[in-house]
Amino acid sequence: MNEDGVPPSVAETAKELTFSLADLPDVREFAAAQAQDRGMSADAVGDFLVALNEVATNAVTHGSSKARLRVWTDGASLMVDVHDDGRLWHPEDRPGLTPPPENATSGMGLWVARMLSHEIVVRTGVNGTTVSMRFLV
Repeated sequence: MNEDGVPPSVAETAKELTFSLADLPDVREFAAAQAQDRGMSADAVGDFLVALNEVATNAVTHGSSKARLRVWTDGASLMVDVHDDGRLWHPEDRPGLTPPPENATSGMGLWVARMLSHEIVVRTGVNGTTVSMRFLV
């Protein structure tokens, strides 16, 4: 496993994109193409992009000015990791488990991503923060 918890075989086949806040449209375009190339139905791509955009936006607004997206397949799943260098976040519980308040205007990104993905895992530590999501294809 590498520092992000990704097996070396995955790291060799994954497609990556480094991005900043201004690059978010490119992130969505790259991710949509990767999802479609890896077998995700056109109907599922929209929800996938909403979840990914929430996590990617969090990475470059709360984590660090640059982040990395990695996309690969694992059996019948499309996997994505979004990694940033932010080390100051120390969540008390598994992030995104609690829905935001009814009139919230922010703070709902990980909850939305959790609702739209099959699985989400957040790891944070001295190497930064990585949010991994699994989507069925």
